[in-house]
Amino acid sequence: MKLKSSEPFWIVKNGILNAYPSLRKDIKTDVLIVGGGITGSLIAHQCIKDGYRTVVADRREIAHGSTSASTAMLQYEIDTPLYQLIAQIGEKAAVASYKACFESIDILAQLAKEIGSDCGFKKKDSLYFAAYKKDVPWLKKEFDARKAHQFPVTWLEQEDVAAKFKLEHTYGGILSDQGASMDVFRMAHDLLAYNHKKGLEVYDKTDIEKVQHQKNGIVATTEYGNKIKAAKIIYCNGYESTEIIKEQFVDLLSTYAIVGEQCAGDQQHLENTLFWNTADPYLYMRTTEDNRLLIGGEDESFVNPEKRDHLLPYKAKRLAQKLERLLPGYDLRRDFMWAGTFGATKDGLPYIGKHPDFKNAYFVLGFGGNGITFSVIGMDMVSCFLQGKQHKLSPYFKFGR
Repeated sequence: MKLKSSEPFWIVKNGILNAYPSLRKDIKTDVLIVGGGITGSLIAHQCIKDGYRTVVADRREIAHGSTSASTAMLQYEIDTPLYQLIAQIGEKAAVASYKACFESIDILAQLAKEIGSDCGFKKKDSLYFAAYKKDVPWLKKEFDARKAHQFPVTWLEQEDVAAKFKLEHTYGGILSDQGASMDVFRMAHDLLAYNHKKGLEVYDKTDIEKVQHQKNGIVATTEYGNKIKAAKIIYCNGYESTEIIKEQFVDLLSTYAIVGEQCAGDQQHLENTLFWNTADPYLYMRTTEDNRLLIGGEDESFVNPEKRDHLLPYKAKRLAQKLERLLPGYDLRRDFMWAGTFGATKDGLPYIGKHPDFKNAYFVLGFGGNGITFSVIGMDMVSCFLQGKQHKLSPYFKFGR
């Protein structure tokens, strides 16, 4: 009997990296970060760097939420194409958002090097290709918009894509030389471990049930009654922020992914590039550090865990069929399959900043396909917020925009 894992690949691959205690006492700190995934770990790194006493609390094991389900395709391209984003929010705002995402990839590369992370960070190109012939005109419009704003892009015709990547049934696309991939589960753990040695307090299996937002700070109470007093609280809890924010500000979706066995053959035509297409929902694909192929997509607009997981075998089969159409003859033997929940905003941008209903609080919610790059941007933004300064991107990422 050949068993297939419904656990995310990264958890099985890495096993238990670091274990932290649950909170068993009352404590006081400068900053409390809710969420121990990649976003929380990045923000904690910045807070420790800036000299704040910092606590991270997560209701699960560290990085076992959305971070464990991430495919960690690091792209500067936002889910909303640049030319459309310009029409939505204006040229200045759209270009600034794209450029911040572009720069965040290099910041993350430096950070992985700085902390000595074994996350396999690797710079890659990114190919955004037309899934259908009808998509070519608007994709070329997107290419022109990026070119006009000095993003390093090249247009590849259908035959160029086939020759360079052996992909079939594509109709040309935009090749960008700024992208990367990594093991985000390990990166989150490495960041927390690095800063734990510098004084960061980390508590997992610590569910915060109540937060009192007071004039001069906050008091958080855990499920066991322990209290955390902090001057500021930073919510890095992703889609679970919908449990505490009343208004509808994000649409929650389920996405699916499969990872194949380690490939014994040559994958040079794939290993240095990230792939995604113009379909809705779009298909995405990358290789892993240990020479596997990861492919994902087949998004559904629901988050019911039972319904989502019931579809796993069907979605895995669909993804394999789409891969066969793109790469005929590729011998994919599936090792892992999983589903995860993510959020999509009206403009593809994150929510980073204050919310009027929460005193002494900030949110860093990097929704969409750019969650990790948005979180990197959030490091600089939070650093400004805690110093009482404005950030140039705040008007574009704020609630109620």
